[in-house]
Amino acid sequence: MSDIRKIIIDGKEIEAEGAMTLIQACEQAGVEVPRFCYHERLSIAGNCRMCLVEVVGGPPKPAASCAMQVRDLRPGPEGQPPVVKTNSPMVKKAREGVMEFLLINHPLDCPICDQGGECDLQDQAMAYGVDFSRFREPKRATEDLDLGPLVETHMTRCISCTRCVRFTTEVAGVHKMGQTGRGEDAEITSYLGETLDSNMQGNIIDLCPVGALVSKPYAFTARPWELTKTESIDVMDALGSNIRVDTKGREVMRFLPRNHDGVNEEWISDKTRFVWDGLRRQRLDTPYIRENGKLRKADWPEALAAAAAAMKGKKVGGLVGDLVSTEAAFALKMLIEGQGGVVDCRTDGAKLPAGNRSGYVGMATIEDIDDAEMILMIGTNPEVEAPVLNARIRKAWTKGATIARIGAPADFSYDVIALGEGREALADLAKQDHADKKEKRGVTILGMGALTGPDGAAVLAKAMRTAEAGGSKLLILHTAAGRVGALDVDATCDGGVAEVLASEVIYNLGADEGDIPAGAFVIYQGSHGDRGAHRADIILPGAAYTEEPGLFVNTEGRPQVAQRAGFAPGQAKENWAILRALSAELDATLPFDSIAALRRALVKAVPHLADVDQVAENEWAIPEAGEMGEGAFDHAIADFYLSNPIARASQLMAELSANAAARRAQPMAAE
Repeated sequence: MSDIRKIIIDGKEIEAEGAMTLIQACEQAGVEVPRFCYHERLSIAGNCRMCLVEVVGGPPKPAASCAMQVRDLRPGPEGQPPVVKTNSPMVKKAREGVMEFLLINHPLDCPICDQGGECDLQDQAMAYGVDFSRFREPKRATEDLDLGPLVETHMTRCISCTRCVRFTTEVAGVHKMGQTGRGEDAEITSYLGETLDSNMQGNIIDLCPVGALVSKPYAFTARPWELTKTESIDVMDALGSNIRVDTKGREVMRFLPRNHDGVNEEWISDKTRFVWDGLRRQRLDTPYIRENGKLRKADWPEALAAAAAAMKGKKVGGLVGDLVSTEAAFALKMLIEGQGGVVDCRTDGAKLPAGNRSGYVGMATIEDIDDAEMILMIGTNPEVEAPVLNARIRKAWTKGATIARIGAPADFSYDVIALGEGREALADLAKQDHADKKEKRGVTILGMGALTGPDGAAVLAKAMRTAEAGGSKLLILHTAAGRVGALDVDATCDGGVAEVLASEVIYNLGADEGDIPAGAFVIYQGSHGDRGAHRADIILPGAAYTEEPGLFVNTEGRPQVAQRAGFAPGQAKENWAILRALSAELDATLPFDSIAALRRALVKAVPHLADVDQVAENEWAIPEAGEMGEGAFDHAIADFYLSNPIARASQLMAELSANAAARRAQPMAAE
């Protein structure tokens, strides 16, 4: 039952939920209340005292609005709604006092601080502080922490808001940071001086309201007002996290998260945040043609003519890579099938059913995890495959959800009931009676580790039947950002990748994760000189995901638009434009001359892609399949930091991968 109460804030009467804090009620009334420690996605600490407000008729001192609920307020003498003031002389004096205390030991290094220009302390000192300090004692200094290669610390600037401590323990599930000492000696530190080893640690940079925690790779490379900011979508995993790309000239300087409650809330993984140096290295910026076993540079007319000559009259197959936008996959399908060839996007061999959206997307949304009472994971390790989704599962666990898993052993930041490692455990589970579970809200998360075996179709059917029997919603967790979009445009063939690889000429559109057998003539189109380019006979340099507009459909089936933040280097072109130019050389010109025309054709063929940011309803259909085999499910991703060509080109990702391997190899004290 809702507990709605009337409350007057700065003379404006509003209705607010009794469980709301005063700071939330003020936001609802359109009144800004300054804060440092309060964050709506973290527990309430109430330790910065910046959000003080006056409660009329209450105690004769200001109250912390983040720690007081609407239901705690008393009505007036004749039952009038309680009155809260956020701009009275009492509040003004209290805020100035708090700000004066916060700045006692804060260093005067704003001009050289990397947070300058986007610092909450700077902004709020201007808005709510005074222009002098009564303290003449020397400022204290503290030693900086070493948290690893991602987060740079300047602990002298720390105001002990404890946001970083609460995020790492509550959201990331890493219990390594805390506060020691009392009074003037209080300081935030990591236990035993350890570095952080979470895949989500970069988020504490965004959370820090001062310059105590800043991005180590980005430090002193740009000021916020120099950057061009572009809204885009992340492709490092299939979650489709909403990001902002900050560019300076043609260079990407950093990635920041954008808030989207239905997808990534306001978090992103470390790979998403720090992979930008991979966009500068190992780039393909000119076409190449292989002659006498060696690649030589060529110009576009020569390379396109050579590619067209190689394709004419031959059996052609097309591979769609993991980071390919839906438009590029659609254009490749039109081009290759126009030549009588076949295409496929399931480059990891996943047995995902073409045309059956419930079989390759499922029926659940990412938000369903928040309210789930039971979560079953099959053949997936979300901590590696989608760290932000993993944080949601942890959040459901903190609310009391029961989490069970079938899959190869792995460590988690929450309690998991291990049901077994593979197909036998799934078969046993399917035999059980699940009628008692129908009353509970359940989500089954099925990963690529379960679907990439030769019996993947049978595993999928068994998992779908088990979910149906227990009244659970199914979510297919993909590892490739472009996979769902490519399946939506039906970039598949009956024989799968094996049929494509049997072709005489293989058109490889950014597929770098598998090996192409000897004998075939390979045309590679992509952004980085990775495995696909090494095997190629002709290389056509394409744009990376920040360098062209594109639709990406995430793992729950939500189409989202990535905007272009910069331009591809050298002679590299947008992927759809290369395919359009090649089609003209083949005398089979594709029916579009712009990305807008291509999108119109795409939406005409697949109407639900027009509903950007909407999750379409899928028709539930369990595919017919044979019997499951035996054996454990494999891990879908071997190394979190090196899972795609952009990440493999990044020096920072290589360092993080090496650090993670060293941590795993480190013997424990008991050994």
